[in-house]
Amino acid sequence: MGKFSAIIYVTVAVLLLLLISYSPKKPSHQNRRHLRFKLRSNFAFTPAVQSAEHHRRHEPVPFDPLVADIERKREDKEWEKIMYLEQHGSNDDAAPGAESQPEWEDFMNAEDYLNDEERFNVTDRLVLLFPKIDVDPTDSYASEHELTEWILKNSQREVLHRTQRDMELHDKNHDGFVSFSEYEPPSWAARDSASSFGYEMGWWKEEHFNASDADGDGLLNITEFNDFLHPADTKNPKLLHWLCQEEIRERDTDKDGKISFKEFFHGLFDFVRNYDEEGHNSTHGSDDSNEAPARKLFAELDKDGDGYLSDVELLPVIGKLHPSEGYYAKQQADYIISQADADKDGRLTLTEMVDSPYVFYSAIFDEDEEEDYEYHDEFR
Repeated sequence: MGKFSAIIYVTVAVLLLLLISYSPKKPSHQNRRHLRFKLRSNFAFTPAVQSAEHHRRHEPVPFDPLVADIERKREDKEWEKIMYLEQHGSNDDAAPGAESQPEWEDFMNAEDYLNDEERFNVTDRLVLLFPKIDVDPTDSYASEHELTEWILKNSQREVLHRTQRDMELHDKNHDGFVSFSEYEPPSWAARDSASSFGYEMGWWKEEHFNASDADGDGLLNITEFNDFLHPADTKNPKLLHWLCQEEIRERDTDKDGKISFKEFFHGLFDFVRNYDEEGHNSTHGSDDSNEAPARKLFAELDKDGDGYLSDVELLPVIGKLHPSEGYYAKQQADYIISQADADKDGRLTLTEMVDSPYVFYSAIFDEDEEEDYEYHDEFR
């Protein structure tokens, strides 16, 4: 009997060891020291050109305002450093004194804040943020609309912060307004005016400035200056009309002041179609298969039926040619739901968000940990 019991004991022990050895690895508090949150910067010194290419490339904003604030502070340090070097050159001896040299590295180690569990806990942050997202209606679910609105507010906050920083740079007399004489194109545009995309698209022209001046007083306040730098998000009809005129100038290959079907088909139709298609990266067919829908849209836009599109006739699709922050916020919300919506009901519970934390907080890992975890970095 004792021998039989011993055999059973050994068999059970072996089975337990096999179960443990083949159980999937899960992140633990000990393993979590390998998780490294990656800060990134949207920093760019050519904001108007960045706006001009808004529909071609866009950097999403951090989901958590706390992360955004840390990144913003570090970005401001980078801005200050470049401004200092532009004004004084790269020679350290040009500084008035040692005490005048800023400490550029103050925020370079900001990741340490995120990687210290006692100071930043992903689950705690999501628990705190969820009721701020779940507001329309408050029903214990984060819908696509609520996520879009949340991301949009974060995006608008970042955009306005950069506009305020730019305004401080250009408002020479510190009166809270920017005149056209105060605004200067970046040095790269001035050096290469013949081939600069900025000059070709008119980003530094007085016409662009005047279109941004909604009240016509010859000065741009903070709202107007924000529209000047980010015309895709404006509600100013003058500036929207200017965007249409710029599209005509860029796409009008025969320089007759209007867009033919050929110019529309080979220059604008893809942007409109990509905006409308849910995947935004769909593989399109041949030119022959695409020509019919292109002609249909062209005919709808060509209100006077003269076979050409004027700047006014482009107005209905200008938001698709220059997508707004709202468009990208929805795109980011859709991605988040696609990754975290476990029951596929098109909305997120707090549990689903906590179960997929790195959709909201992208992480990088030590090389020896990469095979053990799956993570998504599309929005970083």
